[in-house]
Amino acid sequence: MIDRKKHKKILSLAVPAALNSLLSMLQVITDLIMVGRISAYAVAAVGLGLQSLMLVFAFLTLLHVGTSALLSRFMGAGKVKRASLGLSSLLRFALFMSIPVTILWYFFTPMLYVWFGTEKEVVLLGTSYVQILTLMMPFIFVKLVFETSFSAAKNTTTPFYIKLASIMVNIFLNWILIYGNLGMPALGVEGAAIATVIVNVLELSIYFTLYIRDKMPYIPMWHYSKSLIQRALKVGIPASIERSLTFGSFMLFTMIIADFGTEALAGYQIGLRVEGLAFMPGIGFTIAAMALMGQGLGAKRPDVAKEDVMLVLKYTTSFMFILGLFMIFAPEPIVWLFTDDQKTIEEASMYLRIVGFSQIPLAFNFVLSGALRGAGDSKRTLRINITSLWLVRIIPAFVLAYYFESIIFVYLAMITDTFVKGFFLWRAFDKGEWQKIKV
Repeated sequence: MIDRKKHKKILSLAVPAALNSLLSMLQVITDLIMVGRISAYAVAAVGLGLQSLMLVFAFLTLLHVGTSALLSRFMGAGKVKRASLGLSSLLRFALFMSIPVTILWYFFTPMLYVWFGTEKEVVLLGTSYVQILTLMMPFIFVKLVFETSFSAAKNTTTPFYIKLASIMVNIFLNWILIYGNLGMPALGVEGAAIATVIVNVLELSIYFTLYIRDKMPYIPMWHYSKSLIQRALKVGIPASIERSLTFGSFMLFTMIIADFGTEALAGYQIGLRVEGLAFMPGIGFTIAAMALMGQGLGAKRPDVAKEDVMLVLKYTTSFMFILGLFMIFAPEPIVWLFTDDQKTIEEASMYLRIVGFSQIPLAFNFVLSGALRGAGDSKRTLRINITSLWLVRIIPAFVLAYYFESIIFVYLAMITDTFVKGFFLWRAFDKGEWQKIKV
């Protein structure tokens, strides 16, 4: 018998989260599409700048995982006041943490273009782009805590509507600022960055308005609990370390790609953005798995939590399998939206065809990593992800690129890593040791 209530619970949480993640990716893709008609240099500059945001995401992971694990358990146990104190504490902590990250981003990120050996024009465009993005850092830190708090309370619909409005504003601002419409100067890549900053400020303004007007599942307050922050950090720090090391390894991976030329780098960046569309169901269902795991354990029902995660996994593998087929058999029409440079289209299409075969194990990676983190078992996901990333992806990619001088072998090392991680994450989840962890 199909438990319609359980399916509805999963879909009502996962679908808006997936759509919200899809819109976030479309917001990124919009920048690439709209600068793609300028030049391959603009695509490479914006694409590499967006990829360097992974450094910031490493710190945001601390907030995302810590907030979700802590607040979902409180909400699952019916402790709304405790959850509200946790949210208030995390908002203040996010604001303070954004300051050193902003400084680090401003001075460190422009150097990446130089270290990657990109061409002079890419360096100039990219430096201007990322330094303007510096202005949005405090806003995205606080905004993420608000967004995650909704998911922890099983409300992913509100963040979806906010993101839907913001992407429409972003497209309009890009049209004005990139191309110089409505009397504005044509700012190109800088215009895309300015539009992104404005949109993030507007999003946070909406969340803050909902908060102070008591339109959230939490009680508005401005108290701070050091003990609750420590509990959130206990789960969030391993996840943040994992993302930081992943960032470093991905940067090395990008350096390998950059050695094959600007077209290969631009194709790789476009391929990542297109593949990101396939990620969105996975990320949306990951958010659902994390929240459902935390709420199930908070309600002292690990059996229900496991059942929910398994159902989430089934949905995710189905979606990503279908999307993988499109990536394998019809990548060119999608890539064409980003650029009309034939060589770049060929490079991006080759990347998508290869990674299309790894979408099912990637679904396992997304959902099971999220579930284990929601249970507070972020140290285990750290060990699995980092070990596989370096031993199966990065080191073999360097060796294969050196001996065979073919980018195909680099991509094969990448998808092998996806299969290996999926296997070990399944073993960790199936053993059930996560049920014993306290947050």
